[in-house]
Amino acid sequence: MPSGSDTTAETAPTGPDADRPGRRTGSAVTPPTGGAVEGGETPGEGGAGGESGTAAAAAATASEPSTGERRPGRLRRLGLLARREARRSALAAVSGLALGLAFPPFGVWPLSLVAVAALALLTHGRTARQGAWTGFAFGVPFFLLLLKWLSVVGWDAVIGLSIIQAAFLALMGTGLALVSRLPVPALWPLWTACLWIAEEWARDRVPFGGFPWGRLAFANTGSPYTPLAALGGAPLVTFGVAVTGGALASAALVLWRLKRAGGLSPRGALPAAVAAAVTAAGFAVPIPTAAADSVDIAVVQGNVQQPGMDFLGRPMMILDNHVKATLNLAKDVKAGRIAKPDLVIWPENASDLDPFQYREAYARIDEAVKAIGVPVLVGALVDHPTKQGYVENQGIVWDPKSGPGASYTKQHPVPFGEYVPFRQELSKIITRLQRVPRDFYPGDHTGVLKVGPAQLGDVICFEVAYDEIVRDTVNAGARAIVVQTNNATYGRSGQPEQQLVMSKLRAIEHGRPVITAATSGISAVVSPDGTIEQRTKEFTQDVLTARIPLRDGKTLADRVGAIPEWVLAMVGVLSCAAAITIGRRGRTDEKGQ
Repeated sequence: MPSGSDTTAETAPTGPDADRPGRRTGSAVTPPTGGAVEGGETPGEGGAGGESGTAAAAAATASEPSTGERRPGRLRRLGLLARREARRSALAAVSGLALGLAFPPFGVWPLSLVAVAALALLTHGRTARQGAWTGFAFGVPFFLLLLKWLSVVGWDAVIGLSIIQAAFLALMGTGLALVSRLPVPALWPLWTACLWIAEEWARDRVPFGGFPWGRLAFANTGSPYTPLAALGGAPLVTFGVAVTGGALASAALVLWRLKRAGGLSPRGALPAAVAAAVTAAGFAVPIPTAAADSVDIAVVQGNVQQPGMDFLGRPMMILDNHVKATLNLAKDVKAGRIAKPDLVIWPENASDLDPFQYREAYARIDEAVKAIGVPVLVGALVDHPTKQGYVENQGIVWDPKSGPGASYTKQHPVPFGEYVPFRQELSKIITRLQRVPRDFYPGDHTGVLKVGPAQLGDVICFEVAYDEIVRDTVNAGARAIVVQTNNATYGRSGQPEQQLVMSKLRAIEHGRPVITAATSGISAVVSPDGTIEQRTKEFTQDVLTARIPLRDGKTLADRVGAIPEWVLAMVGVLSCAAAITIGRRGRTDEKGQ
């Protein structure tokens, strides 16, 4: 703990220390050790409360410049805040790392509950500014660990994206600090969970269409909360995890208060009971899996030359790999070693040349499709037909008799990976962006495609992370979901595992089998109940064959769409507004007295 004047100006502690008896401001309890004055912030600002007697005088002396002294600059005040909050920031950073370990490739999902509870305790009773700092200290290490696979592009990209994403958690930290002072403490876990939803709602949409990596739901694709996806999608899974974490934090506070009071009470078991009830709720959710018919499929993973930015190798190498694997499959079928599939699925970028511009690419694809004798869903990069300089990331239905037919174009290209925002300005500053020579043009419709006897919903790569893209595809008539992806750039980095668990969640959310076809792995077949039936190793050439159910029924999550997310996010925002209003009324009443 800092010494001297910094000690006197220390803000109200959270966790156990926040429960010491103190005076009330409005309806919020303000600990006598609180009343942080941060760089000129007045006591009680943001509802933090104040001090009395000698402590208040000392805090005022420590925070307010004497006559003739200049007020510390913003950077200096930020430095003072960081020094005062060093211990709490360290705990927040450790909690953020714990949340990172909840995600693949580590996959210790219970740590997501611990991390949510820890952040709630660390922001409890703090000022808005302190809550923001704590949320940021939590967020940066979390995203650094989660997104370390982006180091293939450069560690500056990892750090930059982590800081941008952590800014959303800083805003959430502000909200957590505010709602911790609302009346009816029993509802604190609810406000906490709604703020997590609001934070994920925002990250899912801005900037540049959002980046939903790191949602609590994606760390809980094999936990008791996973079945909740069938009722309200990924947002409801996040809500279940967050409300349980908030209830655990509430239980810790209640137990500490009772311990300091010298006794225990049944009231202390209530938050823990809430946590247990929410956890058990997932087991009561039915997951629909029955299907009227099925289809035999084959998934071809052709492999690439090497992982990293230069995975393409020489021209047509990746295409040749997929052609050869398909020709070998045709030989096995002809020899009777494998049953003939009804359709074949190739991954994203299986053709590294535009088959409509390069005859040799067209001929090789046509050769493989005719050899296997069934329709093949081919992933290819295709020049835009009317906009010169643009390319489309497509899944093309290639028939052995009629050739290429219907196609789906990726709707959500990845910013700075598949297109460069503000290209002319940024390319002069960041020369690395020149490695993205052409911008991908987004598609304008869902990926429902008739491939042989099956009505498939095509989703390309990162699109599996976006709720609305997958949901719209299912609601448009997809009986099974296909994720065509190319993870070769990020192979053996943990990113393929992180993307695969999203397929597990989508399977349960929509009651559909999900087939992931990857150029270098991980390709997989996921059943409607989220079970991974088959999967390949990374950087191997392989073919998966399976019989998958084709389902027509819709889950409740398909029907209600984004409504639960919007409602819960709005509750989180309104709870912050209520906390601000109550805090102002309390200060007004105090001045009136």
